[in-house]
Amino acid sequence: MDGAHFLYERKKNMIIKDLTIEMMEDAKILLKENFEEARNNHAIIPDDTYIPSVETLFTNGLGSAAYENGKMLGFLSGFGPWGPVFCTKDTMGVYSPLHAHAAVKENRKRIYQKLCQAAAEKWARAGAASHTITLYDPDDEAKEAFFDYGFGKRCVDLIRTTEQMDIAVPHVECAVLPNENTREIRRLRRALSDHLAQSPTFMKSADSAVEDWLDRREKDPPRVFIAKVDGEIVAYMEVQEEGENFITAHPAMKNICGAYCLPDKRGQNIAAALLNFILKTLKSESVPLLGVDCESINPTAVNFWKKHFAPYTKSLVRRIDENAVG
Repeated sequence: MDGAHFLYERKKNMIIKDLTIEMMEDAKILLKENFEEARNNHAIIPDDTYIPSVETLFTNGLGSAAYENGKMLGFLSGFGPWGPVFCTKDTMGVYSPLHAHAAVKENRKRIYQKLCQAAAEKWARAGAASHTITLYDPDDEAKEAFFDYGFGKRCVDLIRTTEQMDIAVPHVECAVLPNENTREIRRLRRALSDHLAQSPTFMKSADSAVEDWLDRREKDPPRVFIAKVDGEIVAYMEVQEEGENFITAHPAMKNICGAYCLPDKRGQNIAAALLNFILKTLKSESVPLLGVDCESINPTAVNFWKKHFAPYTKSLVRRIDENAVG
């Protein structure tokens, strides 16, 4: 059988179905296979990572599955609709995290495109104009499937060990900020919000929403690391237990969940010195891995993190015409 005829047979025999709870066991097998494929690319990911199976993904009416001769080729579901999505007023979205989709490696692009066509119709019908999916990186077949359908990259998850870097910045004083002093970085947190509102990121929140976020951060602060120059706090990084995907929940891993350095202090290795202090601290606490997530549409952030971490996921987003929603 030649290649062209094989692809024709695959297209003809592939059946797209509504995702149901009865398909969960088939989906678990694919999720595990895709995870092992990711570990082949990134051995740093813990092999005993727990892959969640969430019944909601199979019962909320937002999922589709691809089968051929009784075998699952792939599935795609998501959470939502929720909003306002990405700070966009009156816009609802559906999000498909790593554990909400999977596909066999063979003919993966075609499978994902058929799944996307079926699932996205449900998402739009449910009121979601914003469609987001997180993929392993690299996975060129999956990426091309969604790029062809109008998605663009928005976020990246990255990982590294807590081995220290060869860097010394003697004029920088790094420390852990006590929780009772968390208000000392309110100015920097507000500056981060202002930075994200600018081009090309365009993540702008209403002033009231920013104030609410600042209040929540100070009421229940994460672990905050700071860098001082001449006694002034010029940069901070926040570390918490979990990040944006199930891999970050592994007990061997901590995650940076917020960071900012004053513009006039950039390019002086201050942020790198602060990161190195975090690595040293976590290493002394027997934490072997550190993760971070950032917007790939924020060049200041992604250019820094990619110098020191390896990307292992990417999140893609598409905004459809609101006239097609509902």
